Amino acid sequence: MRRLLAFLFRRLALLVPLLLVVAMGTFVLLRIGGQDPSAMLAGPTATEDEIARIRAEYGLDRPLPIQFLLWFGRVIHGDLGQSWISNRPVLTELIERAPASLELLVLGMLIGAAIGVPAGLVSALRRGRAFDQTARLLSLLGYSVPTYFLGLALLLVFFFFLDWAPPAMGRISLMLTPPPRVTGSYVVDALLVGDWEAVHSAAAQLILPVASIAILCAAPIIAQTRGIALSVLASPPVAYAEAQGLLPRSIARMVLRNAATPVITFIGAELVGLVGSGSLIEYVFAWGGTGQFGLDAIIKGDFAVVQGYVLLLSVFSVVVFLAVDLLVMALEPRSGRA
Repeated sequence: MRRLLAFLFRRLALLVPLLLVVAMGTFVLLRIGGQDPSAMLAGPTATEDEIARIRAEYGLDRPLPIQFLLWFGRVIHGDLGQSWISNRPVLTELIERAPASLELLVLGMLIGAAIGVPAGLVSALRRGRAFDQTARLLSLLGYSVPTYFLGLALLLVFFFFLDWAPPAMGRISLMLTPPPRVTGSYVVDALLVGDWEAVHSAAAQLILPVASIAILCAAPIIAQTRGIALSVLASPPVAYAEAQGLLPRSIARMVLRNAATPVITFIGAELVGLVGSGSLIEYVFAWGGTGQFGLDAIIKGDFAVVQGYVLLLSVFSVVVFLAVDLLVMALEPRSGRA
């Protein structure tokens, strides 16, 4: 227990300097990007005096170091500022939209991992055979298809041509009222109140975006799991087990056990990297999560939202990697000695 607490303390101690560096980098990059939010807020017909008044109102006329210190001082107290577009607190907007994004990411990652890990393992065990060739081809296709195009292609096939899926118009049919908010997931919240029509609609809206995320996850997981499993198969312990005549089932269990740690680490990194791809999927399907919110803020120059969104992603990354480290420690206790 003491070793675990020391490990957690070391990881959490890195959070403050990490957030400081991320906040400073994001702040500077936004300010030197050449985008003037004052003109956007004032509108296309605003005069120079009106633009200058808005710039002064939001403190954009002050030196950059002063702007950063004032903003970061508020962040330390949990105030991420207000969205310049919606005029609502950024933290409130992010918290309200986070469950929608987590719903997509978690479901898509679980399905992608459930497909990718077994497929990669079997591909390695059957190297050079038909299954291996097929899995490698599908993985390559998943790698090659652009994220935005993938979502549009699924909509074109399953909504436009086959009419099997609902239109990409949010998380629930526009003809229905969203269920009372409890968890933030429309499916779960509708189940809690027994609104079966809303459950069916929300679940139907989930299918295509979750499928898009799952495809994006499964492709690299197949390739990575296959590579890791092949390296384990070439290791002396496995070679010795094969020479002793162990059954293929026993060999497969040995490979899976030895490949588990690097595969889990890769899946954690993939989940963090998936946030960027997920924002494009959210945009295609008008999902309304933090990804779409952050992407809209970048396009419209809403600096307060962009800064809060990047900080949220940093915290999310730290939490995911911390969970991965703890899981790896449980599977391989010796890894916690580093």
